Amino acid sequence: MSARPAAAGVLAAAILATGLAAPSAAQPLPPRPGETRNIAAACAGKDGWAQPAPPARLFGRTYYVGTCGITALLVETRAGLVLLDAGVPEAAPLVLENIRRLGFSPRMVRWIVISHEHYDHAGAVAAIQRETGARVIAGPFQSDILSSGKPSPEDPQAPLLEKEPMQPLQVAYAVRNNGTLNAGSVVFTAHATPAHSPGSTSWTWRECEGAVCRTIAYADSATTISADGYRFADNPKRVGEVRSGIAKIAALPCDIIVTPHPSSSGLFPRMSGIKPLALPGSCRTYADAALKRFEERLASETRPVSAAK
Repeated sequence: MSARPAAAGVLAAAILATGLAAPSAAQPLPPRPGETRNIAAACAGKDGWAQPAPPARLFGRTYYVGTCGITALLVETRAGLVLLDAGVPEAAPLVLENIRRLGFSPRMVRWIVISHEHYDHAGAVAAIQRETGARVIAGPFQSDILSSGKPSPEDPQAPLLEKEPMQPLQVAYAVRNNGTLNAGSVVFTAHATPAHSPGSTSWTWRECEGAVCRTIAYADSATTISADGYRFADNPKRVGEVRSGIAKIAALPCDIIVTPHPSSSGLFPRMSGIKPLALPGSCRTYADAALKRFEERLASETRPVSAAK
């Protein structure tokens, strides 16, 4: 969660049965119906969490299907579609419509995975799960929170999250840290990166366009937001988790970085060709900035009152 702004023979038969094409590394991919090539223009001046955005190709068979302010990704695989995050509850019909605009049926969504267990990224999942019948695959430390809909008492944002409860989800299973979800031709690796929340999870997978292949890193939020009165200095366990999570984000395999809030990684200009999509060292740059902000906050909490004046 962040401060709210103002307003994814036998084999061939199986592929045909799902309506999904077999990915080919030999030919460039044709555009999907409904996809925009300039999502930066479509969302110019808009960052609302429920402000509609058109669907757009990220790279390979990974598509952006979220809103102007919150990321949701759709990945096409031989075994079905994988959805990563879904946004706030109000975004559920927008995400489903973007899936349809790309020419897919929502019933093709087989799996849903989540970056972190807050309503602004997982709040729409319950509605989408009902519509699609997809299985929710929890990150290493998310299952209990997603199943109950109640925030972890160890989450610095817990008092804020209690005001925005999530609908409980049916969780199929949880992957372990560095475990994988094998979705046909695509393998998604879960990385526990507990900087933003105790259950924060980053996901990586490999995509190709023709002979060019890239590792996409859906790097989770790394901001250390909290309810008023919370002091990280009084919670050394949480401080250790934050530092560990940020360090793991820095070390992710990361040709193309995507973040739960697209603006946090300058995503739309990169998707629209205004800036390079693949940025060497981008996960480390993202993590270094987050660590600097966190250490500054920690220092402000421990600085003597007289020195702070």
